[in-house]
Amino acid sequence: MIAIVDYGVGNLFSLKSSFAAIGQQAFVTSKPEEILSASRIILPGVGAFGDAAQKLKALGLDKTLQTAARRGTPLLGICLGMQLLFEESCEFGRHEGLGLIKGAVRPIGEVIPKDLKIPQIGWNALEVVKPSPIFKYLKKDRHVYFVHSYHATGCCEALTAVTDYGAPLTAAVQAENVFGCQFHPEKSGPVGLGILRAFCEVKA
Repeated sequence: MIAIVDYGVGNLFSLKSSFAAIGQQAFVTSKPEEILSASRIILPGVGAFGDAAQKLKALGLDKTLQTAARRGTPLLGICLGMQLLFEESCEFGRHEGLGLIKGAVRPIGEVIPKDLKIPQIGWNALEVVKPSPIFKYLKKDRHVYFVHSYHATGCCEALTAVTDYGAPLTAAVQAENVFGCQFHPEKSGPVGLGILRAFCEVKA
């Protein structure tokens, strides 16, 4: 079973519906014991990094996710959920992340041209820079849906895909059994469903 972590932020219904669409059972939970017993874990997230990190910690889910990752359970962070996998973020101050992937989260405004809108909202192409099992069903059409003002930096070892928004921005990462997508697979049509399907097939 796939556990979708409920800590007060995230597109829980959309994610659960997406897994149902590919014939996979997923359940929404905030209980550490249920998350630890799951075969796969999804960490969603929308909003500000600091608030989300505080909510995870208040529920004791930061330790839960770190334990699950160490055990080898496949874990996928989506959007803000991906950013939380990193060591820290500078969004409205410095905030500590889960530390499951090396790197930091910084404003996209530091690297993109000044005439581009922030946040980046809409469909953009994925450029795969390193093979990853979650890309096994990707075909020529690799457009996915983004909504973000911050991006992961200093993560060359884990980087698997970028997207061009006036500059190359981190779009996907992997560190062993820990995966991250800055885009929303659950809002990315057949391409996104293929990524979720591939994640369900990752060997634990």
